[in-house]
Formats: sequence, structure tokens, C-alpha cells
Amino acid sequence: MTAKRIGIESSLAVAEAVKLANVDVIAAYPITPQTHIVESLAEMVANGVLDAEYIPVESEHSAMSSCLGASAVGARAFTATASQGLILMHEVLLVAASLRLPVVMAVTNRALSGPLNIWGDHSDVMIARDAGWIQIFAENGQQAFDQTLCAFRIAEHQDVLLPVIINFDGFHVSHVIEPMHFLDQKTVDEFLPPYRHPHALDPDKPVTMGGFAMPNLYTEGRKSLDTALRESKKVILDTWKQYGDITGRYYKPVEKYQAENADTLLVTVGSYSENAMDAIDKMQAEGKKVGLVRLRLWRPFPYKEITEALSGATNVIVLDRAISLGGPAPVCSEIRAALYSLKDRPQVVSIVGGLGGRDISPADFEKLIATGLDKIKSGDTAETIMFGVRE
Repeated sequence: MTAKRIGIESSLAVAEAVKLANVDVIAAYPITPQTHIVESLAEMVANGVLDAEYIPVESEHSAMSSCLGASAVGARAFTATASQGLILMHEVLLVAASLRLPVVMAVTNRALSGPLNIWGDHSDVMIARDAGWIQIFAENGQQAFDQTLCAFRIAEHQDVLLPVIINFDGFHVSHVIEPMHFLDQKTVDEFLPPYRHPHALDPDKPVTMGGFAMPNLYTEGRKSLDTALRESKKVILDTWKQYGDITGRYYKPVEKYQAENADTLLVTVGSYSENAMDAIDKMQAEGKKVGLVRLRLWRPFPYKEITEALSGATNVIVLDRAISLGGPAPVCSEIRAALYSLKDRPQVVSIVGGLGGRDISPADFEKLIATGLDKIKSGDTAETIMFGVRE
């Protein structure tokens, strides 16, 4: 393997991964902060660097619809979006999963309206969590590059055939220039087999896609999709293992940092995990028994791994970067559900912060952890804490 190390903006690195994957069709509509991805791909196609069809559509709904048509006839398809764009294509997201079409999509996570905000949080993807897509989080540009390549292999595996979202934070990752290791084309070709859908649309071999289901069949259809999504985890793990054997960069559904012998564990998702690491280092140097658990695989939800990672702790503090209006924060609610059956389960406190791109510095993470511990000591952990809010 030849690994070229260069400094590049993370969005452009994702575009390079898509090029290395020899994608056939890109359909996209520009929206901040993902536009650099598809601008770069459009330029590659226009300059003849990438042999693909680029479809400039009139909306994100059309972008996903175009990707579905391309994937259904056997083309490797890619798109990217964020925020309101992801919401606009939501109707077609559900169709992509139910038709078992392995579209890959990069989502530069961004706040939803209103008020209007173009900066990053996880509101957009949390609304899409039940769309039937495999969903993976990257914390930095290197991970976004790696996971994009892995996504095509996972999605198109004959035992999976499901669409995949690669999430990475708008601006905090998408627009940051980082030193990264790229793979050469030969290595990617060996890692990523050609796409072949076993039931691709063909006039000579007609099949039905998207049929109508009466009540006596609908439940079985949804059960079948749920089973496929849950069982995709085996392929995800195998793909990450093989990618790690090539690159030395191994990924897991749940990843721990300084978590051994920690009484208190902070759970984070996405790029703010790296700021949290600095806080954990400082607190441990001061003799405090705190550690970090990072959630990488969002769907299918890694119940086994998250339970194993958290079961030895006394206190668990979960940071969500999305608010579920009128209800429990999404990541924390699922972690609580995963831990509920444990006989000696830890105390769990839910904190929402970093909305609309608001920074959480290492010093803020120290305060956030202290706030969570105070809440646990008070015995009142039912309600979600809004961290840093001015009231």
C-alpha cells in the first residue's frame, strides 16, 4: 500500500475518497456546509479526472431520487447534504432503505431551523435516525475519508445492500484543513469490489421494486428491513477490520479513551470528542477517575458494545448535540434503554450542548462533567440539562 500524506480540507478529502471509489453517478444540490464536497466532484467530472455522471438537480429530494434510479440499475451512486437539505430528502431516504439500494451519502451535520443557523450540531441526522440507513460518525477529516471508502464496501456487500450515511460535523470538520493519509488507486480497487446489485432493473429480466403492501404484508416488510439493518453489523465489523489491516487505522462501534478504572464515563459523538479528550487528560492528571466513551456506529445501534463499555462505571454522563423538543435527548435515551436490564446499572445523566455550532472547550467539558456529577448527587437525573444556556 502507498499512503500519501497531504494537508487538505476535510470536505475535499471526502470528494477524493469518492473519486477513488470510482463512483458512477453523483446527484446533489448545494447547501452549506457540504457544498465543497460536490463542487470538487463536479470539477473532477468536468475536467475528465473522474469518469462519472454528475447530475445538478433542483433540490435534495431530486438528488436522492436520482441516486435511487442510478443505484437501481446497477450504478455506484453518491450524494451529500446537510440540515434542511436532509429533511427535504427525507421522504426518499425511507424509500432508499426499503428498496435495499446501497447509496452512500455524506452529511455535514448542521443545525435545523429555526432560528436559521448554518453551523454544526446533530439535529439533522437525529431526525433521520429511523430511516433505515446505516449511520456512522467521523470525528475528523481522516476518519471521514476512511469511513467514506468503507461505506461503499459495506453498503454494496451482498449480505447488506443498504444505504449508508457518513456523518461529520459541519465547519468543525468539513472546513478544517488536516494532515491526512490517502490510499493509492490500486489499494482501493483491491479493497472495494465492483458494485453488483443482484436484482438490478433490466428490461430483459423485469423485477418489481417498491411494490404496494396491504396490512397483511406491511409488518413483514418492515421486520425484514429491521433484520437486515441489525445484521449488517457483522459486515461493518469485518470491513473495519480489513480496512485496519491495510491502513493501521482500526475502527469500532464504540471506542474508549482513558476509560479503564474510571468511575465516571462521559459519552460523546462526533468531533467534540477530541476536545473532551483534552479535558479527560487534565482531570486524570489531577487524580480524578474519569474516562471517555465515543459512539461511532449510530445505526444499527451497538447495544452489546455500549453496555460492555459502560457497565463498570458508577456514573455516566451523555452529551447530545441535538435536542428532542419535549422529550428525552436521543443518544442518552438509547443508552439508558441499553443499560436498563443491568442489575447494577450506572446512574445516567443527560446533557444537551453544543447546539448551532456553539463551542465546548476542554475547560467547558470539565464544567460539563462537574455539572453532571452534581445532578447525580442530587438524585434527580430524570430531566435533561441544557449546558451553557443563558437564562
